[in-house]
Amino acid sequence: MKNVLDKIEAKFAEIRFMKIKSNEVVVKNGVVNGITSSEEHGFAVRVVNEGIGFAATNDVDKLKDAARIALKLSKVRKNSISFSEEKSYEDFWSVEEKKKIEDISLEERTQLLLDIEKKLSAQMKMQSIRDKIIEKEYMNSEGTHIKARIPRVEYFYMMGVMENGSFEQGYRQYGITGGYEVFDMWDMFEILPQEEKNLRSVVKAKKSPEGIFDLIVGPEVAGIVAHESCGHPSEADRILGREAAQAGESFITPEKIGEKIGSPVVNVVDDPTVPNSFGYYKYDEEGVPARRRYLYKEGKINEFLQNRESAGKMKLRSNGAARSSWWNREPIVRMSTTFFEPGDYTEEELFEDVKNGIYMKSFTEWNIDDIRYNQKYVGREAYLIKNGEIAEPVRRPVLEITTPGFYSSVDAVAKDLEFFAGTCGKGDPMQGVDVWMGGPHLRLRNVKLR
Repeated sequence: MKNVLDKIEAKFAEIRFMKIKSNEVVVKNGVVNGITSSEEHGFAVRVVNEGIGFAATNDVDKLKDAARIALKLSKVRKNSISFSEEKSYEDFWSVEEKKKIEDISLEERTQLLLDIEKKLSAQMKMQSIRDKIIEKEYMNSEGTHIKARIPRVEYFYMMGVMENGSFEQGYRQYGITGGYEVFDMWDMFEILPQEEKNLRSVVKAKKSPEGIFDLIVGPEVAGIVAHESCGHPSEADRILGREAAQAGESFITPEKIGEKIGSPVVNVVDDPTVPNSFGYYKYDEEGVPARRRYLYKEGKINEFLQNRESAGKMKLRSNGAARSSWWNREPIVRMSTTFFEPGDYTEEELFEDVKNGIYMKSFTEWNIDDIRYNQKYVGREAYLIKNGEIAEPVRRPVLEITTPGFYSSVDAVAKDLEFFAGTCGKGDPMQGVDVWMGGPHLRLRNVKLR
């Protein structure tokens, strides 16, 4: 890699190697539906001159050819592009596995899913376990040289129940950067039977009332809100129009830094350094150290997610948000772990001050527009709140609201904190990257529900 890199005459050049070993087991309704194993590797070359040239190959003997193609493409653009200035680093980092992926046999993974399913009586059941080990090496023309080994394990379930002609389904993705200790962190033998019980309660519930209510949302709802209406519109490539055709735009403009977006208790961060988080990394795909980014701080738009290209355009430093899902994909601006920071209230205190409200603990559906401004959330597990107490379940309360409307309605944030794994899609060709999203319980005042 270094021999090829040294021969590229450009303002900036980089070569990234990635090898991914992955496995997946899928069980549907008590039957093993699929088992896959794969190993793939390749090189990506990126060159900056007047423009950016990118090329990839999975053949080491064609690495020089890829470099020549990237160099040629970098000279096509007329308007010059400059990457932000960053320090150089040499490092090797890896993540510890308490239960190593290599030590868990295919039979053990399959039997685990079958044993979990025996605890359930839902009419529809699907589970999967995925794991992967990612090995990376990154070098650039400024002297950065970083190696990394990243293990990740993911569990997903979906189940559906039918009661008196009505159907309700639930699903959740669990994942960590680490090993099979994910099943020690979350006990599926207890979680899934409880989820089935909740679904059976909800499917028999009456439709949620309509009108103006105080609303308490659980960490799952807080997480999807943070991801969709803070994380995505804070991506600098969206803000600059770089992602308009691939993933959408943003209601935020560069001039909005410091503008009010919500109440003073609102703090939303994106932090790749949360230990064992599903999107954890020490350096991003451009060799920039990861750090916590305050996107909305004390109710104001505070910071954008940046890679070196977007930061260069804004005359800033990158904050380490460049990620790539595969060896043949360019690094673009992405989230990692996006969440509401916990506040000062206990969960009980949030509920105590609500006389007539709705508790939307989880969601079954969400929608948001192209610029991440108008959005809709439909509750899955939800309850009435009467005089500070959680009362009977209600079915599918619907919240339709703008981004400033949601954040401005938040008047109290609890101390608890829970994360949920996800796969965030963006780009063309599409890139799905591993993320966490989450937060504490939030209380909103006087919002319209239907």
